[in-house]
Amino acid sequence: MSDKKKILIIDDEKNIRFTLKKSLENEYDIVTAVNGEDGIEKFSNEDFNLVLLDMKLPGMDGIETLKQIKKEDQKANIVIITGFGSVDSAVETMKLGAIDYLNKPFTPEEIKEIVNEVISREQLELKENELESYEDYLKFAKRCINNQELEKGYEYLQEAVSLDTSKPEAFNLLGVILEYKNKPLKAQKQYRAALALEPSYKPAQENLERTSQMEYSKRDIKIDDEEDNDKEN
Repeated sequence: MSDKKKILIIDDEKNIRFTLKKSLENEYDIVTAVNGEDGIEKFSNEDFNLVLLDMKLPGMDGIETLKQIKKEDQKANIVIITGFGSVDSAVETMKLGAIDYLNKPFTPEEIKEIVNEVISREQLELKENELESYEDYLKFAKRCINNQELEKGYEYLQEAVSLDTSKPEAFNLLGVILEYKNKPLKAQKQYRAALALEPSYKPAQENLERTSQMEYSKRDIKIDDEEDNDKEN
């Protein structure tokens, strides 16, 4: 019996499935699915350490597939596959606990890097009272978000930023959580902060472009509890 970690690839493009499988099969057991329905069936019948999920699927789309996977296993690790500039559902995917993206076109090195990072995060035995570095707080925050504990994740992202203000990832994730909380202007400040540190950082580029094009109105904002009086600056 293999002791390799198992990965499920859900993508309707044959070439993408082939590229992902060839890039990962030396280190991981790979199972592929051609659409959302196929992916859900395979996910239900086997245990996977990670799912690579394309957002643009025929029939059941990526968001619905993600919802079904999270319904099966709330703590499932998901990497979203998307074309650059097409992440129009970042808030929804974060709400469902998916925060890792693989942007097309990608290289085998990029595939291995993100997969290894997510798998290592799963294996990491971090405890709250033992967090020390920026990386510790960032990984713990991602684990919280993956478990749909957004408020807790937000707090640990802030801690990460307080330890190191030179890296863009925590700023970008803070922005997406603020967007989820219906604070688009504050979210954009975080995206701009990320881009000031690294102008080529794709997730922040996408998020800033997307939020700049969206029209927010008061009727779209859900008011609740302490968020009522926190106005946009």
